Amino acid sequence: MKEIHSEQIIDAVERLCIEANYDLGNDVMEGFKRAISQETSEQGKEILQLLIENAEIAHEERVPMCQDTGMAVLFVELGQDLHIIGGQLTDALNEGVRRGYEKGFLRKSVVKDPFNRVNTGDNTPAIIHYDIVPGDKLHITIAPKGFGSENMGALKMLKPSDGLEGAKRFVIETVDKAGGNPCPPIVVGVGVGGTMEKATFLAKKALLRTIGQCSQEEHLAEIERDLLEKINKLGIGPQGFGGVTTALAVNLEVYPTHIAGMPVAVNINCHSTRHKEVYLEGREQ
Repeated sequence: MKEIHSEQIIDAVERLCIEANYDLGNDVMEGFKRAISQETSEQGKEILQLLIENAEIAHEERVPMCQDTGMAVLFVELGQDLHIIGGQLTDALNEGVRRGYEKGFLRKSVVKDPFNRVNTGDNTPAIIHYDIVPGDKLHITIAPKGFGSENMGALKMLKPSDGLEGAKRFVIETVDKAGGNPCPPIVVGVGVGGTMEKATFLAKKALLRTIGQCSQEEHLAEIERDLLEKINKLGIGPQGFGGVTTALAVNLEVYPTHIAGMPVAVNINCHSTRHKEVYLEGREQ
């Protein structure tokens, strides 16, 4: 069995927090550039160019690309043959977030109690999703989630009789209702199946996919393409000022569900679709 020290995890998460907020992914930048060539609105083209310039400034000057540096959401795949030493894994992940948000001068946006609204002062605790997988490695993905887009998400417990068209209708209605609030062009994560909490998890995880990467299941990829086309015909456009670039991608994830239900969840990411990942390897004992 291999071991990994908690300090190595803390250091990695600290770095990822900063990089995710400073460095927009190349896939998103390329998505902006493709959108400029397809956008029919001159104002929309101008906004897309400004978003590119904003991301370039953030990268070059090492500053956050958006003032809302998000609540830290972590997806953690832990190899079942890897042993964490020097502390608890959850504590290490939160300490990495704490240090990253302090060192990177990132806004602390987490309140300890949703009713009393007292800020924790360090952007912890993070939202952590664990998955135990084969092997002896640790895969960590951090996706800082701003709430301008998070607040626009929705869940609906559809009936099986609502079918595919009912699910599509709900997705499109959710995006249409969101309008310019989530700072488009957006990425739309859709989760269908499981239970109500599983569907929302799938929708959030779907946002991690590389822009332009469709589902490997052709029937799901066809649904993604159809939804993207219909969403971009809503006329919301970049930052809500009109145009044909409301979304850069629609990513759909599904899971087996009960015969009596069809949960459908929508999670929207703003134009700053931020996520960074790292693979950590342990050492032999």
